[in-house]
Amino acid sequence: MKNMTQSIPFLLIAVFVLMSIILFLVMGRDKALSKTRRRRVPEATLFLLALLGGALGGVLGMQIFRHKTQHMSFVIGFPLLALLQWGAVIWMLLPD
Repeated sequence: MKNMTQSIPFLLIAVFVLMSIILFLVMGRDKALSKTRRRRVPEATLFLLALLGGALGGVLGMQIFRHKTQHMSFVIGFPLLALLQWGAVIWMLLPD
């Protein structure tokens, strides 16, 4: 049982990295769509991806693509979620 609980943080890291890459790419795609005035990715989808572990990718996407930087829900929400998600991983990795 101890072995399984030790692997949980590493599984979370894998999920968070994968979801962050996905959200980062989606943020880039949404920014490109916004420039061509085409149908956009719903904000609820962006937040769902962030909640599923991709918040860090959302933060990076906001900075690199200069996207959603005027929306306070994203400016506050994505970094807060990233801190919570990665803080939980760090907390789990701390020795007992």
